[in-house]
Amino acid sequence: MADLVCRGLRDGVLEGEYAPALLIKDTLQISLGVHVFNHFLLSLSSNISSGKAQSRGLVVVAFACPPCFYVDLLRSRGIGVASLSNWIRIVDCYSDPLGWKDKLLNSGFSAQLSSKSHDKSSVGDVECLFRDVGDAEKLSSLVFDLGRGLVGPGKGRFSVAIDSASELLRHTSLLSVSSLINNLRSHDQVASLFWLLHSDLHEPRAILSLEYLSSMVAGLEPIASPSTDAQRNHHNHLFQLEQNSRRGKLHMRLKRRNGRVKILFEEFDVEQGGIKFVPVSLGNAIRNDAILPKVQFNLQLTDKERGDRAKVILPFEHQGNGEDIKIYDGRGPIADAPKNIFPTPRLDESASATITTSSNGGKGEIHYFRDSDEEALDTDEDPDDDLDI
Repeated sequence: MADLVCRGLRDGVLEGEYAPALLIKDTLQISLGVHVFNHFLLSLSSNISSGKAQSRGLVVVAFACPPCFYVDLLRSRGIGVASLSNWIRIVDCYSDPLGWKDKLLNSGFSAQLSSKSHDKSSVGDVECLFRDVGDAEKLSSLVFDLGRGLVGPGKGRFSVAIDSASELLRHTSLLSVSSLINNLRSHDQVASLFWLLHSDLHEPRAILSLEYLSSMVAGLEPIASPSTDAQRNHHNHLFQLEQNSRRGKLHMRLKRRNGRVKILFEEFDVEQGGIKFVPVSLGNAIRNDAILPKVQFNLQLTDKERGDRAKVILPFEHQGNGEDIKIYDGRGPIADAPKNIFPTPRLDESASATITTSSNGGKGEIHYFRDSDEEALDTDEDPDDDLDI
């Protein structure tokens, strides 16, 4: 299932459509969203550096980690070591997001700040410092400029990754963040987009708004450990916390281009070399019996009830009675038709009719008799002719 998301980010956007957008959600209960984000980042970076992706460049907006973290991560996996500056740019929103350090430098505190500044030797010319994260419009303009600088003007496309939309929501409004993501998705040169959100830090309306803008939503869920003994609740809670620190379940919701929604589950383990995804086993799957509502009547049938139901003769079911079933298709002689194939005509209560069968040709006739001479004959006159309309 994670491979399906990786292929969606790799294949990019179709002509005339919005770029595919992936929202990754985690919570304090299972805070492994960074590992999942890095997994998709490494997969897309590998496809871009090898020329297998639609996009030819990647712009990373770094809020949660310094740019040197992502450069070291890519180099540790051997991804584009010799050509990082040709296909990646990192917007540094981590070092000085509000421009305070820049103001202090201008105030004479350059000595103290220079000793505490992070090492830029490992990032080279792939980093671009941004000091005003509260201005989402300026941030989007910078991302577009960096992306066009990588792929050039024209039909070349690039991808965008935001490592923490929660940090962005701390400094600007939900409307600005939604506009930023919508502008990125609708841009002609953006091939794909994905970002990480710590969902328990925000109101439900913020989460729903960002989910609406996404074509793929990856929610992280803990693997619950059932407990039946109240005396072991504390031990089970500690065990569950330990398991959630390295294991979890990925709940994927994919919005297809034809409007259909596909929901998938997959478990994952965080290992030394990355994340290992495994399909949900049948033993861990939810049984159908467990999801039935608890009511005071039985929703299941016993074997005897199933047998009794099978013996019920439906009113319009042809039983055959041991004879061959004959179906009259209207093409043969009427004498070959099954009995009672012609329904009895429905007559008015004031009239009577008789049905006779002629001996010649086997054709049936219907004779109609009026019950009274006072009954008017059928005419072609308008029955509402006497109305004053």
